[in-house]
Amino acid sequence: MKSVIVKLIFLLNVGMIFSGLQAQTPAQEADELLKQYVKQNSFSGVALIAQKGSVLLEKGYGYRDVGMKLLNDTNTVFEIGTLTRQFTATLILMLADAHRLTLGDKLSAYLPGFPNGDSITIENLLTNTSGIHNYSSGEIYLQHLATLPVTVNELINSFKDRPFDFSPGTSYQYSNSGYVLLGYIIEKVTGKTYFDVLRQSIFVPLGMRHSGFDFKNLKYVDKATGYFKLTAKTALKAPVADSTETYAAGAIFSTLGDLYKWDRALYSGKLLQDSSLRRAFTPFLNNYGLGWIIDSSFGKKVVMHEGDIFGFESFIARVPADQTCIILLENKQSSGLSRIAENINSILNGQPYDFPLPHAEIDVDSSTLQTYVGQYRLGPNFILDVTLENGQLMIQATGQAKTELYAEKKNLFFMKFESEEIEFLKNPDDTIDRLVLSQYGQKLTALKIR
Repeated sequence: MKSVIVKLIFLLNVGMIFSGLQAQTPAQEADELLKQYVKQNSFSGVALIAQKGSVLLEKGYGYRDVGMKLLNDTNTVFEIGTLTRQFTATLILMLADAHRLTLGDKLSAYLPGFPNGDSITIENLLTNTSGIHNYSSGEIYLQHLATLPVTVNELINSFKDRPFDFSPGTSYQYSNSGYVLLGYIIEKVTGKTYFDVLRQSIFVPLGMRHSGFDFKNLKYVDKATGYFKLTAKTALKAPVADSTETYAAGAIFSTLGDLYKWDRALYSGKLLQDSSLRRAFTPFLNNYGLGWIIDSSFGKKVVMHEGDIFGFESFIARVPADQTCIILLENKQSSGLSRIAENINSILNGQPYDFPLPHAEIDVDSSTLQTYVGQYRLGPNFILDVTLENGQLMIQATGQAKTELYAEKKNLFFMKFESEEIEFLKNPDDTIDRLVLSQYGQKLTALKIR
């Protein structure tokens, strides 16, 4: 997972860099920034920005249902995907505060017979250090299993006998399987379903009346439609994952207002003892704490998480030092929420930020896009892997996250949240044999190797 809200490298020859518009408040600047992302089809959703207990901006952008021409607003309900992990981790910590379990407890105490169960602690599950294979990875799950109902035991059986990615406690690997097991442990300790415990322990006490679990069958009039792709010309709807499949790793739906109640409650002591909250916000491996990613920005600690699920993206960042809260919810597949939040955080701190350049996006037929698929060598150990996923061209550099490519010309592509451009070039026999990466005023050629 890419670390977000990092210190920006400001290069004066890249894009448009704003250092703040004196006639505007930070909220107005952030609003203009979000509007620009909407214009270039980079954002469709809702945003909340708050500091020191005051909401600076709470607003919807784009459509929650393109076909019906219904706009996103502050009441729109979104799936939040793996932001669910924060709530699962908090339930575990609440049980620890009540002395009903400890983070050092072995998995075998709750699930006898699970492989390596005597070597896996609850803390390993919380911190992604268990080594248990991530059940939600792979095309079979994504294409066939995610939308089907399943029992908790069936879900656990789908991964319990898979080879471990590493020995428990020795490394880090993002795994939803660990959070499924935490949901199971919550049920074992309380004698109630995970969903009932979460509703009774967090949603009801905090007044989160628009949050729940079964998004597939949700009848709210404000329910958003999720899209794999959403442009001026294309609206490709995404299927809805079954909440029993995503369970304690990703089943929650919510709204801006409810998630802000969640943010405020973490300052109040209503849910956790101070010592438990500090433990949640302390990084273990790979900057991951207990259901939170921990980083810093402008000399201040930032705790955050991002979530994704079919057709939806979500992001929350909290800066305890000044009680900054940035919440972004989106009803289309995207990889840019962390970048948007990074720019918003720069605005709040009076720092320069990237204002996206306008590009004239065009559609390119899938047969042409398919010709660009392959691996391109940029250096001895640096490969650019170009793939086509659900009609969207993607690029992934060695050791980095995947990024969407959007066409400005038939063979020229740009990245909406970065400054790079990619041009695909042909050899004399009319096949694609290389690409040219334009970045920071330089042009680098990568030859196609497969």
